[in-house]
Amino acid sequence: MPNGPVIRTYGPRRTSYTPPVAQHAAAARPASTGAPSDLLAPYLVREEPYYRAVADEVELYEAAYSVRMPMMLKGPTGCGKTRFVEYMAWRLGKPLITVACNEDMTASDLVGRFLLDANGTRWQDGPLAVAARHGAICYLDEVVEARQDTTVVIHPLTDARRVLPLEKKGELIEAHPDFQIVISYNPGYQSLMKDLKQSTKQRFGALDFNYPEHDIEAEIVAHESGVGIEVAKNLVHIGERARNLKGHGLDEGLSTRMLIYAGSLIANGVAPLAACRVTLVRPITDDPDMRDALDSAVTTYF
Repeated sequence: MPNGPVIRTYGPRRTSYTPPVAQHAAAARPASTGAPSDLLAPYLVREEPYYRAVADEVELYEAAYSVRMPMMLKGPTGCGKTRFVEYMAWRLGKPLITVACNEDMTASDLVGRFLLDANGTRWQDGPLAVAARHGAICYLDEVVEARQDTTVVIHPLTDARRVLPLEKKGELIEAHPDFQIVISYNPGYQSLMKDLKQSTKQRFGALDFNYPEHDIEAEIVAHESGVGIEVAKNLVHIGERARNLKGHGLDEGLSTRMLIYAGSLIANGVAPLAACRVTLVRPITDDPDMRDALDSAVTTYF
């Protein structure tokens, strides 16, 4: 595969055949060391994001990237999936294009569309096409929120073909050697009407994420919010008690992100009880009894 993107128009099927072993060898070669294009410069992660590894996820992701394996990050909201992708993009020196998926997102939002301007009609690549053409990591955040007919467009990029059809333009983009696709979703929100198809899931390697162990989570909260470690540990205790209520009145437990919010307010002089009510109790439930239970947990530690 050449060092840059290859674009070819639709036409007769090629008669040449690349043996699977050769395909695997091509995929396994190291990333291109060339500088990203000017178009991708804004997507470079220039400063190291803080990420506290909890197991071997960093090494596993690096191995997956070395063979350009599409990756799926699974875990509850606010547990560090997005931060992990940002950290890995920085560590690998690759641009990161993030797409926040939603139920109104269409395939055109991902791959591109024709636009009208003063000079007539022009084609505008979508974020997935930009990443595939020029060699970025494309991160589809909470991909399960997108319609299933939209997520199908990623299939040709997530198997041995590594191509992206631009049907409206009549082109086929062969993915740049540095391109990788990463998706995330929260298995807790699965339903019969809102889940990834098996034909999509089985195209990805997967890493499971969860809230860290107590001491590690306290370390993260202290680092990110600026509070002392003892205050951080108390916040984590509150978070753990709330997570035990999941399925017993709460749809979702308190995330690490929410604990950092509470710590940030406390570090800025807000009384702990008030900070916890604003960031931990009020956003997560409107049920009076559940609020009382969470308020009791807060007063236990503050």
